[in-house]
Amino acid sequence: MKLIGWMLAGSLLTALGVTPCLRPEIRLEWWLGMLGPLAASAVSWAAIQRRYARHPEGFTALMVRAFAAKMVFYAGYVTVLVGTGSVRPVPFATSFTCYFIALHAAGAIGLCRMQSSGALDSPEALQGRLRNG
Repeated sequence: MKLIGWMLAGSLLTALGVTPCLRPEIRLEWWLGMLGPLAASAVSWAAIQRRYARHPEGFTALMVRAFAAKMVFYAGYVTVLVGTGSVRPVPFATSFTCYFIALHAAGAIGLCRMQSSGALDSPEALQGRLRNG
């Protein structure tokens, strides 16, 4: 859960830092571009941590399902906001892309740390039988 706190704090602080520099009419787009990737990253990271703590052997299947769920969520989120004309496409896409990349990079770093700290301690890893199935 520590990574979710860092994701939330980093996203809010950068959005608060950038918002005063933006024209007032595009501030909402910046915040909406941040909220979608933040919500998807936080929910998927919570599910990943919970699953890895209980059953690390079924981790890959969860990752595939989480990837598919996030793609459906992103498609719907962008379609609803941009398709209905609720937001201006360019500032929204800029914000969405920045937070999408940054939050996925944070998740990748967290995943690497989680697997390197826990996987090497198991007897299966020491005997060369560790599978991520």
